[in-house]
Amino acid sequence: MPSVSVIVVSNGRPDALQRCLMGLSQIDHSDCEVIVVADAASRPAIAASGLAAVIKAVAFDAPNISAARNAGLSQAAGDIVAFIDDDAVPEPRWLSHLTAPFADPSVAAAGGFVRGRNGIDFQWRARLAFADAETTPIDVDHVRPTLMAGGPGRAVKTEGTNMAVLRTTLLDLGGFDEAFAFYLDETDLNMRLALLGATTAIVPLAQVHHGFAASARRRADRVPRTLFQIGASLAVFLRKHGPVGRVTPTAAHAHQRRRLLRLMVSGQLMPGDVGRLLRTFDAGWAEGMTRAPAQHPAPPAPPPFLRFPTGPRPHRVIQVRSWRAQAGRAEAAQAVRDGAIVSLYILSPTALFHRVRFTESGVWEQIGGQFGKSDRSGRICQPWRAASRVRYEVARQQAQRLPE
Repeated sequence: MPSVSVIVVSNGRPDALQRCLMGLSQIDHSDCEVIVVADAASRPAIAASGLAAVIKAVAFDAPNISAARNAGLSQAAGDIVAFIDDDAVPEPRWLSHLTAPFADPSVAAAGGFVRGRNGIDFQWRARLAFADAETTPIDVDHVRPTLMAGGPGRAVKTEGTNMAVLRTTLLDLGGFDEAFAFYLDETDLNMRLALLGATTAIVPLAQVHHGFAASARRRADRVPRTLFQIGASLAVFLRKHGPVGRVTPTAAHAHQRRRLLRLMVSGQLMPGDVGRLLRTFDAGWAEGMTRAPAQHPAPPAPPPFLRFPTGPRPHRVIQVRSWRAQAGRAEAAQAVRDGAIVSLYILSPTALFHRVRFTESGVWEQIGGQFGKSDRSGRICQPWRAASRVRYEVARQQAQRLPE
């Protein structure tokens, strides 16, 4: 396997960071280091994780994700640099799947699939990005990696919470453009890779679970608190990649207004919030029209590679009925402490939909009805026996979780 530096940026979310680090400690890739770029609020989570001695910690308090990623890149000694958000957790085989396509020397970058809050539906799969900052989904094989190259005005989209890039390529491109303090930072990188004609691998089995934790910019339900950085980053992106002489806020302002009105109709915003948030977008746009691109030359040689304690572990499946959930959770937590990857299935005699979460104890917990559906494209109710149902779910997750 190539050596990999995994960069996690955390700003004001210590609980999420600690959970992410627990997940990273369970991945099966045996040659990686972990770099955590964190502000004062999040840094205590590094010590609380019990992994401080094997983490490259970078103190970084500015709320600028591109600058923070560049700070992490300056510490990266791996052949490949991978990125995951602090409010995400990787499946155990995530990094091995994500980096496997780099065996092809034409591959410069890779991106995986991202599951959403219920642990089953996908937030993002495969997309293309365009010079107007719009994206469109594309069909790819749902098992094997798909290799694609972009071109002028069209890029293969990777998500910042689940992507990897050759370190040499990332350094040659000047890292992330720090004019993108938040939003479109990885899309800008995708566009620059496309101009090189670089090949990107979309890797369906490289999966992370992303929860959209609350931040200064949005609530936990994804309702925005401010649109300033979105407006600013969009202005920078269109100036950089869009049609010359046609950078105006009209369409983007209208798009944001429609989005806010939908949130108001659903009761998530008050009427007065719409105008206030649009004013933050306009203020951000005005600043973004003056921001200069900020890419940097290669930093000096990084400190030595610091191996993170990962590698294949045994997989343990625990099944309990819903009325024995507490006992099942205790048994699963002990199995994690004993060194196993644990999938805990808590089934009720119902047709309730299933949910998957990675618990604070490090357990992959799936809860739902014995007859309910997990795959949202499946039937609402099926006459499963409990043991057969668990075997089906284990097989469904085998490529992401079980050892080869």
